[in-house]
Amino acid sequence: MIEAHGLTKHFGDKVAVDQISFAVRPGSVTGFLGPNGSGKSTTMRMIMGLDRPTAGTVTIDGKPYSKLASPLHEVGALLEAKAVHPGRSARSHLRALAATHGIGRRRVDEVIELTGISTVASRRVGGFSLGMGQRLGIATALLGDPRVLILDEPVNGLDPEGVHWIRTLVRGLADQGRTVFISSHLMSEMSQTADELLVIGRGRIITAGPVKQVIDSTVRPVVLVRSPNLDPLVRALPQGASVRRVEEHAVEIENATAPQIGEAAAQAGAVLHELSPRSASLEDAFMRLTHGAVEYHAGGQAPPQAGFGPTTPNGPQGAPGGPGQGYPGPNPGGQLPGGQYQGGPYPGGPGGPGPQQGAGSHQRPGSNQGPGPRQNAPYPTQHGAPDQGAPNQQGRQGPPSGRPGPVNPEEGR
Repeated sequence: MIEAHGLTKHFGDKVAVDQISFAVRPGSVTGFLGPNGSGKSTTMRMIMGLDRPTAGTVTIDGKPYSKLASPLHEVGALLEAKAVHPGRSARSHLRALAATHGIGRRRVDEVIELTGISTVASRRVGGFSLGMGQRLGIATALLGDPRVLILDEPVNGLDPEGVHWIRTLVRGLADQGRTVFISSHLMSEMSQTADELLVIGRGRIITAGPVKQVIDSTVRPVVLVRSPNLDPLVRALPQGASVRRVEEHAVEIENATAPQIGEAAAQAGAVLHELSPRSASLEDAFMRLTHGAVEYHAGGQAPPQAGFGPTTPNGPQGAPGGPGQGYPGPNPGGQLPGGQYQGGPYPGGPGGPGPQQGAGSHQRPGSNQGPGPRQNAPYPTQHGAPDQGAPNQQGRQGPPSGRPGPVNPEEGR
């Protein structure tokens, strides 16, 4: 287990990590997410004793890294894959490391085969591609058969087969009861690999919990509806439904299920051309949680407005967001009882103005671009929580037997 309490790191006047506390438990994969410059790598370096904390503590199985009796057998880490002498071969590097830690050559051959670098093990590391360097770094981390794995961007530079292999490997290690702490910028991959998430921004923990809980507490699913009869359909929606127009004959609806919307359409006599539930993704949640914590933004970039999610995410240490902090608040006006909307009837409906003119481009869920200017916006936006981790099996076993096959020499070039 990895435990941090009040962990803080200053570099001069810059606060890189600000009083964070967390626990990474055995038997599960914990994903560590955050924008560039958020403090992920600094946190991992403090866990490994490479950076001294300004304040606070971090321990591995109850001890600081410097106090571990046999570090390589207790913790395996991938922080900088190509931090290897370029003139050495992969095999000689691993053999030298094994010899200094009392590990036999058979184990070296095992991790070489396990990581798929057998065909390049005699080549000099200086000529390795990024992907081959990553595989060597993972082989180094696995060399001592450790109980704890700390992997910083392990899929960086790997081809799709390599990414799938990493996923299978870390899931298997966690299923054996080991502690796996892994960072990645690939949200789709993390959503398939991790059991728990730890999200950091500007050096502070934004939120933590099971993957599904983090997504559900941050963004809400919507239902995309296309119909030429939107006005009667909207008025027939159940109390509390929230509607956002995305095209002339299309809206996104929150707080109402597809069956409820279908029943409302039947009641109103409205023809439906599309009724598509859209589940929120980890990428949607990540973009909303960390928008206020991103150090640099592209010009004109707006926070994600996929028609769902709270305007102010909740986090254990105060998540960025909310009006005035990078997130838009609800549009003026709100929903009134009985399907009425402030600002007048739905455009095109009885007594209402004509169809909307000059609508901005439709923003799809997950897009980073905000919607363009609109006239006569018909609906106010009303922006609205667990997965089971892998079983904690007792006892240590060897790493998973799944082999990735020979490495692609061009991988990651």
